[in-house]
Amino acid sequence: QLIGIWYISEWMAMGKPNTFQLVELGPGRGTLTEDILRVFSQLSSVLSKCDVSVHLVEVSPKLGEIQARTLTGGKVQPSPKDESAYMKGISKTGIPIFWYRDIQDVPSGYSFYLAHEFFDALPIHKFQRTEKGWREVLVDIDPEAPDQLRFVLSPSSTPATENFIQPEETRDHVEVCPEAGVIIQRLACRIEKDGGAALVADYGHDGTKTDTFRGFRNHKLHDVLSAPGTADLTADVDFSYLRKMTQERTTTLGPIKQREFLKNMGIDLRLQVLLQNSRDTATREQLLRSYDMLMNPENMGDCFNFFALLPHHRLVHPDKKDKPESKSPLPPVAGFNELLLK
Repeated sequence: QLIGIWYISEWMAMGKPNTFQLVELGPGRGTLTEDILRVFSQLSSVLSKCDVSVHLVEVSPKLGEIQARTLTGGKVQPSPKDESAYMKGISKTGIPIFWYRDIQDVPSGYSFYLAHEFFDALPIHKFQRTEKGWREVLVDIDPEAPDQLRFVLSPSSTPATENFIQPEETRDHVEVCPEAGVIIQRLACRIEKDGGAALVADYGHDGTKTDTFRGFRNHKLHDVLSAPGTADLTADVDFSYLRKMTQERTTTLGPIKQREFLKNMGIDLRLQVLLQNSRDTATREQLLRSYDMLMNPENMGDCFNFFALLPHHRLVHPDKKDKPESKSPLPPVAGFNELLLK
């Protein structure tokens, strides 16, 4: 809900444009989009003159079906072959929804992008510094156990080593996700050209961590090389790399810890309202457990980060340097600044 508020807050700060495309990358089961649409519906009077649509970038047909059931109750139809979307429908709240296989298929226009636990699932290259220079970490068959895999270092430099290691790198072990770089460049180009903003929420660090590649199966850590294809593989997002890949086409904010972002978004006030409005003990306990999961540094509070891409003019008036006194101050960006309640 607070992420939904963030988009509306930014849409208002940018002068309430009359179209609003919400684009989510890898929407999972569609529950986050569903919550955001509920917020949009509750604030329909604010958005009444705005043409809102939802655009989901999803490569998995199975997940696409689940999202369609969650968001439209299953009322979707395949799109004609000449359209860039492969499926379309209407949300339960009456908003058109379109599905695409690639971000490049999403029509250009004023858009807000959401990548929640998206970048951490993309494939990475791993590199190790050695006495002979950088070597890429590769996967090999273990000669002593032919049914098992092992990590090995490349005998010499590889094309990836030449291209993906920054000359100023100080770490001894580095993970690089080139695909994330390409996607961030596309988002930055679109935001620069058409306006809007992107919000990235993910496990990550600001260029400080080294070996974060891990597997999860049934919510437990799992060896990434055993039984391939049966576990979720993930690596923390390097936000310093994403920032570099925007090539200064946009302003970037963050990464800031999830608990800071949600606190700035007014989660404490929201919790109080929900607790006051809930009558039964089970619901109240569930609310407090959920709050603890999101905010407690031991849980998700510190390991999840928020990062945003915004057009430069959102934070600096184009003519500010000429006539600094003539412009009204720009509204702060919600979530990344402390919320001051008057």
